[in-house]
Amino acid sequence: MSINSSDVKIDVSGKLLNLYRALPATGGPGVLVLPAWWGLNSFFKQVCDRLAASGYTAIAPDYYDGRVGTSIEETKILQQKVESDFDSMRVAIKAAKDYLAALRSGEPIAVIGFSMGTDWAIITAANEADVAATVLFYGGWTADFSQMKSKVIGHYAETDEWVPFDQILEMESSMKSAGVDVTLHRYPKTAHWFMESDRPEYDHTAATIAWERTLEFLAQMLAKPLV
Repeated sequence: MSINSSDVKIDVSGKLLNLYRALPATGGPGVLVLPAWWGLNSFFKQVCDRLAASGYTAIAPDYYDGRVGTSIEETKILQQKVESDFDSMRVAIKAAKDYLAALRSGEPIAVIGFSMGTDWAIITAANEADVAATVLFYGGWTADFSQMKSKVIGHYAETDEWVPFDQILEMESSMKSAGVDVTLHRYPKTAHWFMESDRPEYDHTAATIAWERTLEFLAQMLAKPLV
């Protein structure tokens, strides 16, 4: 399927937020992609392109105004700067979600988060009624899930030094207690960032299975035929 990819800018409280946008030729349900703490690097742009090739309208926000992290040390500094202003980050993510929702007026959307992006995926899904599907890659967050309408699927590493799986199980329990439909998958012999093909932790087999499960989930929740 042919796609159209480009950078766009939206106004967020008087500041410009850069978004990467990938559109299928025929249009399709919206998916908000929230990158890991590295920021909007080429891998997460490729995620948007792959979604568009499967018939989805995908956007991803640029957390760091054009910068990306290339090492853990550098990325920690970038992350700390944006997360020190939690409210501004929250407003920016909501603005990105609202922009996507406007492109697909009246239709439910999905949110996919990776690592740090899962925090914001959960915050978004827990507070936005038009989010029908949430996909989490190796991360989690606590929130008030009582108003959450979205179903959730999560993909997790067998060994993760960054996010203990016990923490994820606690999140799952809180979701289920609130009536959220959540399904978690754990992938043998994998580590954090196993989905990201530009990382040494990348695991092709696990990444392939996780992507297939994600597309099946999106098709079910957004009523979009698989491509």
